[in-house]
Amino acid sequence: MPKLIVSIDGVVIKELQLTKERTALGRRPYNDIVIDNLAISGEHAVLHMHAQGVELEDLDSTNGTYVNGKAVQRQWLHGGDTIEVGKYKIRFLNEAEAEDYEKTMIVKPGMVPPPLPPRTRATAAAPYAATAAQPGPVASIRVLSGAAAGREVALSKVVTTIGKPGVAVAAITRRHHGYVLTHVEGPDTPTHNGVHIGQEPVPLHNGDLLELAGTEMLFVQT
Repeated sequence: MPKLIVSIDGVVIKELQLTKERTALGRRPYNDIVIDNLAISGEHAVLHMHAQGVELEDLDSTNGTYVNGKAVQRQWLHGGDTIEVGKYKIRFLNEAEAEDYEKTMIVKPGMVPPPLPPRTRATAAAPYAATAAQPGPVASIRVLSGAAAGREVALSKVVTTIGKPGVAVAAITRRHHGYVLTHVEGPDTPTHNGVHIGQEPVPLHNGDLLELAGTEMLFVQT
């Protein structure tokens, strides 16, 4: 299936496979792709999936919809096209490109993530041999409160989304220099060491305390 990769300021915040004939994008919570930002109209745009491909339609949005920098009303999409709505960029991947793209791991408060696999002598010697291109050691999130307290999940993917859709969502994204925390949607922004973050990505360091939607977490990176 084709896939959309949503990012802001170079930080991937969500991914979505196109499985429906009609996929709606906008600020309102009933959209398939919800972007909680005032620059995005309540019903901003829609993607139509046909047998011959995917077509993007702007729904007379206030600030317009752009494809590869050009304002459009209706536009057929091609693999690698970049849709722009407000400050957000949405990369369109066709089926072949989507298969090659790394899938997102999603961890939600209240959900018990699987425990990390035990490290054998072989994996301890080269724990990331299969992902040598990754920058530095893989970090993890340790859940400190709620039903999943005591569990730990590795941040081995490009982006890990945490939170409750429609209420509060944040993303932890792996960059070349390390990891950053970004607010994705909802009025309840995450806290970083007790301080609510803004719209800019916040660098994460070993031992940082995070809290979102009542769940406390510890960022661990050795």
